[in-house]
Amino acid sequence: MSFNQYKLYNLETMIENSQKIENILERMGETVIATTETVETLAAKMENLVEQVQEQEQQIQQQGYQIFALSESIQTLVDAQTESREQLTQLTYLIHTLVNSLNPQE
Repeated sequence: MSFNQYKLYNLETMIENSQKIENILERMGETVIATTETVETLAAKMENLVEQVQEQEQQIQQQGYQIFALSESIQTLVDAQTESREQLTQLTYLIHTLVNSLNPQE
């Protein structure tokens, strides 16, 4: 092999190696871009999930307040019913006493 042939062979080998490196770098770049896009998509989905969870937390908290208000209302109704029952019992006793006093004694 002559010196010029050797130089040509080395030049061809260097060009082939350069092309291989270029292909590898191009693939790496494409992989990085694809990975970045995937990460961005996942980040957007995670943001959406976080927003949904926050909305659900607010709804649950609101429902808790509503349940508390409902239980307070029920307790007020129970108290009012108890008072009404006591008053009705007293009224029944008074009516019974009045009826007995109006009836001639035997």
